[in-house]
Amino acid sequence: MRSPLLLLSSLTLGCVALAEPGNPPAPGIPQDWKLVAEEHFDTPASIQRLEATDPSAWRHTADGSSLALELARQSRYTPPVRSPVNIALLSGIDLGEFILEADLLQTGREYGHRDMCLFFGVRDASHFYYAHIASVADDHAHNIFLVDGAPRRKIATRTTDGVKWGQEVWHRIRIERRLDPPVIRVFFDDLSKPIMEASDISFANGRVGFGSFDDTGKVDSIRLWAPQPPTTNAPPIFTPITAASSRP
Repeated sequence: MRSPLLLLSSLTLGCVALAEPGNPPAPGIPQDWKLVAEEHFDTPASIQRLEATDPSAWRHTADGSSLALELARQSRYTPPVRSPVNIALLSGIDLGEFILEADLLQTGREYGHRDMCLFFGVRDASHFYYAHIASVADDHAHNIFLVDGAPRRKIATRTTDGVKWGQEVWHRIRIERRLDPPVIRVFFDDLSKPIMEASDISFANGRVGFGSFDDTGKVDSIRLWAPQPPTTNAPPIFTPITAASSRP
């Protein structure tokens, strides 16, 4: 399940390739949508294709016979408003409608807010969405959140009670974003039934990525589909870290 950012366009952030005509889409992917980016973190250089709140918190790591990207420690980053600390975005990619898949492994201790996150619609450091996937759902966990110039607030219209991350267990995560009508769906292992849903169009497009609110974990096998090619020269979101800081 879990091999360079393979960008299926003329972008040179990774290995350039073209989608082969006639290839059937993955299950659950619309027939006319294209695979626009793929990353398996097979080489240390893959970290250079990401933009993170704190690059030193991430490392290229071995995971058994495979390789992955690891969020190994807390980022030295203070967000402008109460929101996640550990964020890594796909460099330069900006898009509206999409389906993003990733394999995630949570490496922290078990507790209610034990999480990993997927980010999307990222306009700047204080305007974005994220799906917070956690062990237990409450007002601050296991929900789809909107950060709109103020501390994050939950916007999911439906969610489950939480997920079982387990120990040393990889999980396939999918997030689907549609604009007309506005729909956000998040899937965990079972790609036929969402664990959370929302309807919001505060931000119609933006950057996408992954990370955690304040935990650690591993990421692999990222695939991104869209109905049209994304913008591939989006400007950076985060400024370089100049001093250690604690989260608010």
